[in-house]
Amino acid sequence: MCGRFTQYRTREEYLKEFADEVEREIAYDPDPIGRYNVAPGTNVLLLNQRDDSLHLDPVHWGYGPEWWDKAPLINARVETAATGRMFKPLWNNGRAIVMADGWYEWKRDGSKKQPYFIYHKSGKPIFFAAIGKAPYDKQNENEGFVIVTAASDKGLVDIHDRRPLVLSTSAVLDWLNPDTSSEEAKDIAKEQSIPSDDFTWHPVSKSVGSVKHQGSELVEEIDDPVL
Repeated sequence: MCGRFTQYRTREEYLKEFADEVEREIAYDPDPIGRYNVAPGTNVLLLNQRDDSLHLDPVHWGYGPEWWDKAPLINARVETAATGRMFKPLWNNGRAIVMADGWYEWKRDGSKKQPYFIYHKSGKPIFFAAIGKAPYDKQNENEGFVIVTAASDKGLVDIHDRRPLVLSTSAVLDWLNPDTSSEEAKDIAKEQSIPSDDFTWHPVSKSVGSVKHQGSELVEEIDDPVL
């Protein structure tokens, strides 16, 4: 799953990875976004495409349509998102990208649990596949977005059995393009996601478990993990 992540660089640092030659309606902002503990239920800067331009909108992390009588969901499994009742309309018409640096997962053993920060070995920005209720500039409460997840493998499965579906930079624009069909989007998710081998991780402070903690120290490696 993905229940916490970071979005701390400037928007330009993320966009320069793939969007230098693309039309965009995104205001220049040299200040870092500075979020080291992004939690569900908050607004997140979400990259999306409409009117042939890229947009970056603050969107609620969580999705529950009117007929849903439970807490809003925050993740969607890539294995079923394109075909299930809940997420098929979002997959077809609401594909988006969460720009990030890494994410947190908790390794558990009985009553013990230890948070880890997981990130690309290169240290570069990463891009989570997301789907939600578009258009994103017209927000409805609890009808925001979810992060698409995939099964973990290799060493990463030792931390958690699910992880965000991270797309290669070359796939981001195709994923966002409204002209990309549902089937083509499924191919992108399958063939152009970044494998588990490309990520590394280290243990971090349990302070990340509380949303009141938001500083850069949250991503720093600790020397005495409980697991």
